[in-house]
Amino acid sequence: MTTALAISDRWTAEKIPDQTGRTIIVTGANSGLGYVTARELARHGARVILTARNPAKGRAALDRLRDEQTDSTVELRSLDLADLDSVHAFADGLATPVDVLINNAGIMMPPRSLTKQGFESQFGTNHLGHFALTGLLLDRLRTGRDPRVVTVTSTLHKNGSIHFDDPNGERLYSPRGFYAQSKYANVLFGLELDRRLRASGSPVQSLLAHPGYSATNLQSSGPTGLLNLILKITNRLIAQDVEMGALNQLYAAVDPHAQSGQFIGPDGRNESKGHPTLVQPTESAKNPETARRLWDLSEQLTGVRYDFAC
Repeated sequence: MTTALAISDRWTAEKIPDQTGRTIIVTGANSGLGYVTARELARHGARVILTARNPAKGRAALDRLRDEQTDSTVELRSLDLADLDSVHAFADGLATPVDVLINNAGIMMPPRSLTKQGFESQFGTNHLGHFALTGLLLDRLRTGRDPRVVTVTSTLHKNGSIHFDDPNGERLYSPRGFYAQSKYANVLFGLELDRRLRASGSPVQSLLAHPGYSATNLQSSGPTGLLNLILKITNRLIAQDVEMGALNQLYAAVDPHAQSGQFIGPDGRNESKGHPTLVQPTESAKNPETARRLWDLSEQLTGVRYDFAC
């Protein structure tokens, strides 16, 4: 295990190694962290597959990226993580090896709603959709070069827990509480995926990243009422820009020193902003039994079973 990155390292996108010949999928790449991540990977030679739920927004992002990177190899594919049929269709339509999957897409603190299959929207989109996608692409990742899965979470995972008796908030729901549940699930999943990959001898690595407090449209597109107003104000006053926030998942995705099981976040106070460094998940998220229970529940709800055979 490597030691923590020193703050003096101040890792930036200029340190991304040449990605020529690699295929990288970025979910939710039409804006914010996903767009910056896709742009920087394309700038360094990767073939980048952008996914978007909204075709018009996805096309606008693709056109913008091609304008900024005229010699880039980028393509757009439809993917709605709130619909497992869409997840299966995306995976079925992808025949080539995949070198990196960046599970970036997400929704944040909306009023309670359900996915197509009837799951609470944040748990269904942020966790279950990515759980299913990763499992369905595992065979293509296995044949990739330095293959990695990067799952993007949040510092709010520290406030989360899995409501095993009510994962969909049927009895009691709060936007913030169920956002924290979904981000806690991301951490449990990323760490458990690492355990299972290592136990099977798979070459695929599983890493976690979080952007700190970065100004994206998540804070304004999901929350409503007073919370929406507060987040718009804090975005302007205290959040770091999306260029800095994306560095953490970029480091996890491509830096040769990054290792499976690591968690990358900002090096500043309370991990709110700064350059990438090694951070620690909340202690309860390291519990293998909790992770196993979530894994079993996720397989049951999605119908996706992982094949770790080498």
